[in-house]
Amino acid sequence: MDKNTRVAETRDPLEMLREADETLRLPAIVPPVTYPIETLVPEVRQQTPAVGQRATRPDGRLHGLGQTKYIDDLAFPGMLYARIKRAGIASARIKSIETREAEAMQGVMAVLTGREIPVNSFGPSLKDQPVLADDLVFHAGDGVAAVAAVTEQIALEALDKIKVEYEPLPAVFDPLEAMKDDAPRVHAPNSNIYATKVIRKGDIDKGFAASDHIFEGRFRTQMVEHVPLEPHATIAMWDPNGRVTIYSTLGRITLGRADVARTLKLPINRIRMVATIVGGNFGGKNEITQEPVLALLSKKTGRPVKGTFTRTEEFIATTTRHPIIMDYKTGVSKDGRILARKVRLVLDGGAYCSWSETTLGKACILSAGPYIIDNLLAEAFVVYTNKTMTGAMRGFGAPQVCFAYESHMDDIAAALNLDPLDIRLLNAFEEGSPSPTGQVLHSVVVKDSLLQAAQRFGWKEPRS
Repeated sequence: MDKNTRVAETRDPLEMLREADETLRLPAIVPPVTYPIETLVPEVRQQTPAVGQRATRPDGRLHGLGQTKYIDDLAFPGMLYARIKRAGIASARIKSIETREAEAMQGVMAVLTGREIPVNSFGPSLKDQPVLADDLVFHAGDGVAAVAAVTEQIALEALDKIKVEYEPLPAVFDPLEAMKDDAPRVHAPNSNIYATKVIRKGDIDKGFAASDHIFEGRFRTQMVEHVPLEPHATIAMWDPNGRVTIYSTLGRITLGRADVARTLKLPINRIRMVATIVGGNFGGKNEITQEPVLALLSKKTGRPVKGTFTRTEEFIATTTRHPIIMDYKTGVSKDGRILARKVRLVLDGGAYCSWSETTLGKACILSAGPYIIDNLLAEAFVVYTNKTMTGAMRGFGAPQVCFAYESHMDDIAAALNLDPLDIRLLNAFEEGSPSPTGQVLHSVVVKDSLLQAAQRFGWKEPRS
């Protein structure tokens, strides 16, 4: 008998029963214990050691040595090369696609057309974009067929062998013309205006009536391509269990995975998206382009397939920044205080929606600028045209309207013979100012930032 057993035997049985009874009477849920909350004061270079310090990027050495592996540096056994035939016409009906001559070429392993896409539509919001056009062409950069061959050169030659017969249709290229009732409908019978946003605040008519001066101006921005050093690139391959692995330059692989699963009509757990090192995005790689095409070519051939866009394809077949036509009308007092502002924005969405609805909303909300305006009307429209589609690019509509409202402020200041800095300080947001949508703003440092910038720049110093 060990020591522990001997001790247990010497205890009073009644005492042991009392302890057991007390234990059974304890509450089933232990009441929470409140602990004192101590406010932690950050110590310099202790809790945030990276702030104010030089940090070495983990990928910096490989970049510096030129050893970073991008998609175009990857190769797999038996890999094929894909190329996509572009329509080259802004608006047309596809009457026929003849691929037999291309398929008969030595080295060509597969040809794909839009009719072979299980679900031939995709898009971040509206599913209005075909993977490959199979009935109608909506802009010149639309893909109409794709080829997988043993070399990229053979794939390019095969594209010339594919014969497509088109029936040209009326096209529209100006967003203002596209808004008219008699304009050609890009996605007939639907209207070319596919999203709108309106913000109203105060009484715009009373604001203009009380103004001493009214200024109007139209501002326009152009279509801009992101031009990343690395173009869109993809590699697709299947495993024997019917799962596809896609190496992609996409910046949002989760959204891309969902789009690929939908277009291929596969459960999402059969899609594996691998995010590789991206050689520049800037918003232009936020959605799929050729991923479903390469996946289907790989399935047809049973081999890995790589596709890399040319610089020309980057310009005609991927998203660009929205051109916006911006009309401003502003009523001000004699001293330059803004009493009313009316804004009308028309966004050129190109052939497909892409991220236009998001861009429209941000542009409209920010169009009044960082200024206190009691009477405001902002209207925004995004329209289809038969042009390269527009989508995400740094700022989502903010850079365009910033150019417009600040140019407008400079025009007003010049007309009233006011210092451009002073008119901004007079009207800029302050702590607690409401935004155009009614949001109460906190930690507002617009005026502080302007004054610091002016001081460092020497804005008030005499100029020779």
